[in-house]
Amino acid sequence: QVQLVESGGGLVQAGGSLRLSCAASGRAFSSYTMGWFRQAPGKEREFVAAISWSGSSTYYSDSLKDRFTVSRDNAKNTGYLQMNSLKPEDTAVYYCAAESITTQGMAVMLKSRGYWGQGTQVTVSS
Repeated sequence: QVQLVESGGGLVQAGGSLRLSCAASGRAFSSYTMGWFRQAPGKEREFVAAISWSGSSTYYSDSLKDRFTVSRDNAKNTGYLQMNSLKPEDTAVYYCAAESITTQGMAVMLKSRGYWGQGTQVTVSS
């Protein structure tokens, strides 16, 4: 079992930045690919980014890769999502996930698979 807890969300003005954290406990987090997803009200869950267990490989949503950066610190059992130049349309609940899967596989992973956090709200005001 892996338990994931997201933090770092909040209210920010358009153009601002936030860094989300995903703290893991339980089984060896460092052996899992970690991913970030988001879901806005009334919309489907959207893949944001993924990072391999070693951190050597990353994969991004094409529409977000220029503004968002995923990273991890396995010594701290924590993953991160740095979000810059935020826009109102980035408003959503952001979730982290972990699974033994490729980064590309994480992008299409079913919600029934893997380990998920409870989410953190990000609100971007115009």
